[in-house]
Amino acid sequence: VQLQACGGGLVQPGGSLRLSCAASGSISTDNVMGWYRQAPGKQRGLVAVIFSSGTTNYGDDVKARFTISRDNAKTMVYLQMSSLKPEDTAIYYCSVQSLDGTNRWRNYWGKGTQVTVSS
Repeated sequence: VQLQACGGGLVQPGGSLRLSCAASGSISTDNVMGWYRQAPGKQRGLVAVIFSSGTTNYGDDVKARFTISRDNAKTMVYLQMSSLKPEDTAIYYCSVQSLDGTNRWRNYWGKGTQVTVSS
């Protein structure tokens, strides 16, 4: 499984940015796609995930500002980020949790894309 994320960059506080991630390879129909982020000196943490059913789950610090969505036909996941704050600055990682050939959950990660919020 490979994940390719794009859309990061520099944005001013209060601005918006959209991240996209394309997943390829052997991915089970039942899967979870999502975004995590890691700021300098901090652990990687949840931004948002979306199940193949469409159910979503957000980190507390991005609720009401970020929206996750997916295109199952293209195995893509998107993250629309609005009202960005300097504390949103981090490397954003795309992930997919998929069942493997032995019916066990496995987690796959993309390389990450930098998001910098600064004036």
